[in-house]
Amino acid sequence: MSVAKVFIDTNILIYAYDSSAGEKHVVASRQLEDLWRTESGLLSIQVLQEFYVNVTRKIAKPLTIPVARTLIEDLSRMEVISVGSDTILAAIDMQREHLLSFWDAMIVATAFMGGAEILLTEDLNNDQIIKGVRILNPFCPKL
Repeated sequence: MSVAKVFIDTNILIYAYDSSAGEKHVVASRQLEDLWRTESGLLSIQVLQEFYVNVTRKIAKPLTIPVARTLIEDLSRMEVISVGSDTILAAIDMQREHLLSFWDAMIVATAFMGGAEILLTEDLNNDQIIKGVRILNPFCPKL
């Protein structure tokens, strides 16, 4: 049985490495550990760029550049999806069709192009499906 590919949005990565994020840190760390264990995580160049900027400048206890660089190097062992103009065009269509911000549409389009079945993020509607990609917010309370 194959494991579903899971695309990880920037905010999940940030919480996983931001020890000041409380319960979100705990949840995101567990999610990331599971993805490492199952080798099912997907990232994009956009996510790695946003992660680097945020963990070195915008979290309560910013990481040093060498530490952040090492994390990027480690995270790059996951499958990293590069985008081309076809992804940008798909994002433009998704932005219009689903009323998303362009950057959220880029994340969804990249997840789709990478073959992800799940997108972990807190930025979109939990359990929404766009182009066959199920959006899951790991911080939503379980019913």
